Amino acid sequence: MPLFDMPVEELRGYLPDVAEPQDFDEFWARTLRDARRHEVLVDVAPVSTSLRLVDVHDVTFAGFDGQPVRAWLTRPAGVPEPLPVVVEYLGYGGGRGLPHERLAWAAAGYAHLVMDTRGQGSVWSGGGATPDLGVSGPAVPGFMTRGIEDPHDHYYRRLVTDAVRAVDAARALPGVDPTRVTITGISQGGGVTLAVAGLTEGLTAVMPDVPFMCHVRRGMTLTDQAPYRELVTYLAVHRGAEDMVLRTWSYLDAVNFARRATAPALFSVALMDTICPPSTVYAAYNHYGSHAGSRPTTDIVVYRYNQHEGGQAHQTERQLTWLGDLHGVAQP
Repeated sequence: MPLFDMPVEELRGYLPDVAEPQDFDEFWARTLRDARRHEVLVDVAPVSTSLRLVDVHDVTFAGFDGQPVRAWLTRPAGVPEPLPVVVEYLGYGGGRGLPHERLAWAAAGYAHLVMDTRGQGSVWSGGGATPDLGVSGPAVPGFMTRGIEDPHDHYYRRLVTDAVRAVDAARALPGVDPTRVTITGISQGGGVTLAVAGLTEGLTAVMPDVPFMCHVRRGMTLTDQAPYRELVTYLAVHRGAEDMVLRTWSYLDAVNFARRATAPALFSVALMDTICPPSTVYAAYNHYGSHAGSRPTTDIVVYRYNQHEGGQAHQTERQLTWLGDLHGVAQP
């Protein structure tokens, strides 16, 4: 895949006018207020594994409408003091899998909470354990149009609420320092990371990796790859529904959340990425913190010759170094 989007010089200054509804803040404040009426931690159960240097807990917390959401908590074994925690959100179609699939953060001295993705977990990795209990009207297979007729019914309202509550849950866990919470995710997880960054105060750091859900209007007209293709497929059948679709997604577009973020951020982007086109990522990066008064410290790692895989382990290494330099790590 050749370079297909804007030149890097243009991307660095790309500040598109992304539509934002007037009641955006009220919509999300009401959504989270309703979710927080439920006690956040439902169950924290130790899990017996063959991992000798890591302790594992199966966590259940109350997400959207109090519905149960599963997560894995891993941390260095035998470390009693409260640790900084990294909350991770997953890519499209994936679930929390098995505890041994993600050990880097625990090995580096962090507590690590991996949130399951409601209704997903059957496309890659080791599966998921959280159903989606929401309802919606006609939709294209996938999640982009599930509940598309009204932002209150949309799947991503539920998922973003789960993700905010995952931070609430992390802060309530024993052995976690609630003042040192970092959030991260790849692709869909990166878009959800940006959403949480705009809805949650007091985060230590934000690390969206090749994020999805950014500048959705451009994404759906620039690439024919899934998941953006789901919106095009829907509109090809539901002719005349474009205004409705774009209105619903204006409440969910990661650019609008990114504007409200206040924590330092490390992004990544791949310039040959046809799933999350680079201009959509730069739209979020360049708008990041613009509603916050003063722009937080930000950086973006550019993978010029990569597609949606981005930096993979190279980016994880960057994140480990960047976060360690930012606030230090409690060592086991």
